[in-house]
Amino acid sequence: MRASHQINKVLAGLFLTAVTLSAAAEEKFKVCADPLNPPYSTKNQDGFENKIAELFAKELGQTLEYTWLPQRIGFVRNTLNAPLKEDDVDSKEFKCDVIMGVPADYDLTLTTVPYYHSTYVLLIAKGRGWDDIKDASQLADLSPEREEDLRIAMFDRGPGTAWLQKNGLLDQGIPYQSMSGDAENNVAMQILNDINAKKIDMVILWGPMAGYVISQSSKNSYTMIPMQSAPGMKFDFSMAMGVRYGDKARQETLNKLIVAKADQIQAIIKSYNVPLLPIPKQVKREDDD
Repeated sequence: MRASHQINKVLAGLFLTAVTLSAAAEEKFKVCADPLNPPYSTKNQDGFENKIAELFAKELGQTLEYTWLPQRIGFVRNTLNAPLKEDDVDSKEFKCDVIMGVPADYDLTLTTVPYYHSTYVLLIAKGRGWDDIKDASQLADLSPEREEDLRIAMFDRGPGTAWLQKNGLLDQGIPYQSMSGDAENNVAMQILNDINAKKIDMVILWGPMAGYVISQSSKNSYTMIPMQSAPGMKFDFSMAMGVRYGDKARQETLNKLIVAKADQIQAIIKSYNVPLLPIPKQVKREDDD
């Protein structure tokens, strides 16, 4: 298995040499990104998706260029699929060409192979009376008195809310919007602010966002407990990159980069305190042919 992995990396390296030469005519690595979405992307280009985009652009000998837009409903339509000149509907040149992070099964774009796999976690602020919680299942068995004191964030979408409902804890949930529309805070930033203000003590949060909260806090401020997927309750997901449907050449180039630079990609993501799991084998989609 190790020998096969090494062979694949060598072949990918040879491919990249050829790709780098052919990419000279395409001088820009054009990324569609949210300007305020840590830990993924920011206009300061200090998110982990920014760092991976920088790595890829360097490998291809291209200039990194961004189209910035808040990642809300219509993001793909107004970035990846939007012609560079808005009135030129037949244009073959678009505002940007790559979305650095989409679910591996995303249906609005053609997706690359996954480049990381993470999970939702139960993130608990220490020193608030919950330090004995070592497994999420303990929250389902709280005494009535402790349950009354529970302050846990609850999102309008996502498996965390489904888990709270299944375990009879919806009444203890404090509601949040997955897409708040807040121009100054994304979800991870809002959760960090509210935990610091003691509006909430814990949250079931997607791994990269939990990593951001930890990164912005004093060491050992939180207990992070990975949520365990079960039939009908999935918490772990693979993430890929997205390109336009039909843009198979770019998809293949990115796939080769993901394989060749896998160790560097993982190192970048780990440096943001993101909990990572092994990437499972993907089921091939019909549009991947």
